[in-house]
Amino acid sequence: MSIMPNSVEGRDIAYHMHPAVNLRKFEEKGGLVIERGEGVYVYDNNGKRYLEGLAGLWSVAVGFGEKRLVEAATAQLQKLPYYHSFNYKTNGPSVDLAELLIKIAPVPMSKVHFTSSGSEANDLTAKMVWYRSNALGKPEKKKIIGRIKGYHGVTIAAGSITGIPANHKSFDLPLERMLHTSCPSYTHFAEEGESEEAFTARMLKDLEELIIREGPETIAAFWGEPVMGAGGVLVPPTGYWAGVQAILKKYDILLVADEVICGFGRTGKMFACETFDIKPDVLVISKQLSSSYMPLSAILMNDDFYQPVADESDRIGVFAHGFTASGHPVATAVGLENVKIIIKRDLVGNAARLETQFLDGLAELATHPLVDSSRGVGLLGAIEIIPWENLPSGAAALAIAEAMQEEGCIIRNIGEAICFCPPLIITAEQISEMFAITKRALDKVAATR
Repeated sequence: MSIMPNSVEGRDIAYHMHPAVNLRKFEEKGGLVIERGEGVYVYDNNGKRYLEGLAGLWSVAVGFGEKRLVEAATAQLQKLPYYHSFNYKTNGPSVDLAELLIKIAPVPMSKVHFTSSGSEANDLTAKMVWYRSNALGKPEKKKIIGRIKGYHGVTIAAGSITGIPANHKSFDLPLERMLHTSCPSYTHFAEEGESEEAFTARMLKDLEELIIREGPETIAAFWGEPVMGAGGVLVPPTGYWAGVQAILKKYDILLVADEVICGFGRTGKMFACETFDIKPDVLVISKQLSSSYMPLSAILMNDDFYQPVADESDRIGVFAHGFTASGHPVATAVGLENVKIIIKRDLVGNAARLETQFLDGLAELATHPLVDSSRGVGLLGAIEIIPWENLPSGAAALAIAEAMQEEGCIIRNIGEAICFCPPLIITAEQISEMFAITKRALDKVAATR
């Protein structure tokens, strides 16, 4: 391969190993080089503009190029660029952000622990679930239930709770103590003639039967995203979350709500737990917490979860866990300013106000000959593409995603879904622009079929 010393593309192929790609294919064709961003738009190194329809990776709430976040990072870098939170030490931004998160949490919470990614946060939560069971004298209560198509990260424990086969193959996952119950996607798994109410009842029956079969005394926690993002934006059927919570309470099983994608306004409420009346024991957040300007995540836990963990640390002498960057002062300073922007500019309200236009636009796209249906809530949604005969699963959605990129909009195709999650600062006019590009791409692909 010829390497061009002044070519970003050439050096990228030569030296940079990318995530979430076919590595051999990437070696052949390379990738898109994004050079800068402004508002809801990003620009490649040739100057072409794209509307970022997925907010990066579901995360850039305040848009690209927000000066207040740059200023917050710069000021903190100048004051205290790094310090750790080990051995009874802390820093101001971490204390301030923890206090704000407790204040705005959807249910009463007791403590906040900071990490750097949703994967790390879910991984640590799993460790703390096991630690807590030991503290309570229940060493057999260690199993965790995730859901088919659920996504909670890619580290070993979080990747095991994830219910996506591609994240398990060849990695020797999932771990044995991780279980998976049915995926509550009415679009994908309803039986012929089955009503939504009957589908919900079947999903709840599947969950309870799994618990009984495994033994309630062995199951510690249930993990769930209020809306399943990386599974293809799967909105829960009516009555699902109320039923799940009743079952978990019946069998004394913790509920961990993964709001890594849904949190901070995405569903038209500050947290999707409010949208779906979910009352978790633990809340995991990331992405829009800092608009991904800095790597940052947080675990919020209620007092019933925290106290046994604290007691166990006292009994054995230490809570022997920590990351170098836990509570990083620059990351938490940016996160603090980001959440303040979301509140001050009422970006949660913006999502709620634009929801009808957004969902109506998705529904209009669903009338296209290539599209089967649409779904969504707030500013999070998807259209389901009709599979192409004699081609691999996902081929149709991939073709449309590539056509959309050519037309100037970046989204994410998952299975046969085209997923949308624009920055929360998006305007009505920009939503219309995003869907106009989608329509052009659909027509372009249809013309080649």
